[in-house]
Formats: sequence, C-alpha cells, structure tokens
Amino acid sequence: MRGLPARSGLGSFPAFVFLQGSLYAAYGMVSPFLPSFLGERGLDASEIGIVLAAGTLMRLVAGPVAGRIADRLDATRTVVAAGAAAAGLLAFATLLGHGFPALLVLGLAQAIALAGLAPLADALTLAAVERERTFAYGWVRGAGSAAFILATLASGQAVAWAGLSSVLVSSGLLFLLTALAARQVPAAPRVAEPDVPAPQDSSRHALRALLAAPLFRRVLLVAALVIGSHALHEAFAVIRWRAAGLGPGTVSLLWSLAVLSEVAVFVLGGAWLLERLGTAGTAMLAAGAGILRWAIMATTVAVPMLAIGQALHGLTFALLHLANMRLLADLVPARDGATAQTLYATLGLGLANTVLTGLSGWLYGRFGADAFWSMAALCAVALPLAAGLRRPPSRPA
Repeated sequence: MRGLPARSGLGSFPAFVFLQGSLYAAYGMVSPFLPSFLGERGLDASEIGIVLAAGTLMRLVAGPVAGRIADRLDATRTVVAAGAAAAGLLAFATLLGHGFPALLVLGLAQAIALAGLAPLADALTLAAVERERTFAYGWVRGAGSAAFILATLASGQAVAWAGLSSVLVSSGLLFLLTALAARQVPAAPRVAEPDVPAPQDSSRHALRALLAAPLFRRVLLVAALVIGSHALHEAFAVIRWRAAGLGPGTVSLLWSLAVLSEVAVFVLGGAWLLERLGTAGTAMLAAGAGILRWAIMATTVAVPMLAIGQALHGLTFALLHLANMRLLADLVPARDGATAQTLYATLGLGLANTVLTGLSGWLYGRFGADAFWSMAALCAVALPLAAGLRRPPSRPA
C-alpha cells in the first residue's frame, strides 16, 4: 500500500466494491433483527444469549482455520466463495428452524461459514492494492461500510413490510451474491520472497512465526485495546442515551453519525492522515481520540458533545484499522496474508470484543456512565504502545 502511483483506470476496484459491498450489506441486513427473529422462533432471553455467544466463540476458533486453509491451498477466493455460499444457504435453512436445539446448531454452522469472510476479503483486497496500485484499500472498505448503513436502513423497512423472516431471505440472497462476487475478483499470485524462509509442512509453523513477530503482536495488542474499547459503547450507549431522555430520532442520528464518520475516514481522510503522520502517528491519534471519546461518554449527555464523540468513531476505529492494514501488508509475506488477517480479526478484534463485552455488563451495572472511564483507560494504555507501530523495512520485490 505504499505510495499508490497514478495509473490509468481503476483496475479491479469495481470487483472489490462488489465483493465488500455485497458482504457488508448481508451483515447489515440481518444483524439488527437476528435476536428478535430468534425470539419469534421460541427462544427466551437466556437462550438467545447462548446462541449468539456460541456463534461468537465458534467464529474465534474457525476464523484462523479458514485463514490457514486459504494460505495452504492458495485458495483464498475459493474459501470466501464457499463460505459465503454456505452462509446464504444456512440463512434459508434458519427459516425452517424452531426451538433452541435446532437454532443453536444452525447458528454454529452459520458461524463457521461466516468466520473467515471479512478478513479473507480484506486479504484479497490488500493483495490487489499492492499489486495494481490503482486504488486504495480505504475506498473499498468505505464502500462496505456504506453498504452496511444502507442495508441496516433497508432491513427496518423490510421488517415493517414483510416481517422478520424477510431479513433472513434478504441476507441469504446477499451472501449468495457475495459468493458470486468472490469469483470475480483476481486471485493473488504467488510472489517469490527470497528474504523469507520457505514455508514448512506444518501449519503451526506459520502461526508461530506470525505470533513471534514483535510488531505483529503489538498490532494485535493496540487493536485489542483501542478497538476493543468500543465494546461498552456498543452494548450500553443507547441504553444510557434513552435513560437520559433522548428520543429515538436523536439516538438514530447519533448512531448514524459514527458510521458516516467511519466511511469518511475510509474513503476521504484516512490515506491523507497516514501519509502525513505515518502508521505510528495515526495509531497514536486513534488512541488519543478514544480517550476523548470515552471521557465525553462518561461525563455528559449533551447532544452537541455526544455528536463530537460519535464523529470521533472515524478515528477510533477506521483510522486505526487503516494503519493496521498497512502494517500487515508490509510485515506479512504474501503466502501468509490470509492467516494474518484471520488472526488479526480473531485475536486483535474478536477475542478482545468478546471479553470486554462480557465485562461491560458488570462495569455498567456497578458504575453506570463512569464505566466509560475504564474504556478511556484502555486507550491510555494503548497510547505509548501505538508509538511503536512503525512500518518495517520494505521486503524485496
């Protein structure tokens, strides 16, 4: 992702917008209403929680496995296409599910199918950005976020018009479209990298080599602290705002502002900041923005201040994600790109979010809004660590 020299045309950019747009639209269509659908099919609150938590844990296990399969077989596109097709068919199968045992099994199967989709789509995108130099990763990822917003809005209309089952049908069709899109993007060719030892027969060697790299571990840790700090916000921000008397319209606008700021950083400002501040500087800016954002959440419910805090989401999530993607593109050999992406999604994002979401209920129940100071503290811990996120020396071409 260095430099991005100007070339004519957009290369494979439209194909990757098709891939990421259909994928994140599928997520956006189903995620707001899945708990309600499970409740409609006979699950009580505790059973809904078990199904969702079991799916999260399954994705943490299955994600790195999908990444290693993709790298070992040099088949990232095929793994994405197969996973998306399975996710689509399982969405349709879920329409037939009733009761806790059936929906738990279907949820676990769906989690396996979904586990590698987003990180492997990122791996394909980053490889194309490095190879073609005709577009930026942020343009593609921003298109995915925009598709998520539009699909989330559409899901509400679909439920009002045709009931909760409509979001399963729509997401199933979109996942099948994602499978088609995965076959349209170019595969990443094998690149000779003479400075990196030849791959070993054991998959464990590649995993150990990645986890032994100090910069890779630092990327995971900073992501876990800063992006993980969003867990309390995701779980309790709306509850806090509604308790303070904010109406549904205001809450919706505040939530949308965060996602719009994410799109703006991915598409417009992120690359500019990266070029001027470098990966360490942008990561430090993200951590500092996190301290400010969670301090606002802890101390006020004034709408203008909350709007500022929500607008910081573009820095606390999107900017750090862009910096980490650039670091991974520089650090990780092409043959291990899918493994690196799934480890990042699992250890840097998924595991931290799972643990911190579990803690969030206890923190908010005990401390109320003051619990957000603990999220600010996580970002403060990340700040000096982020200073070490400097790009490694370039690998020989």
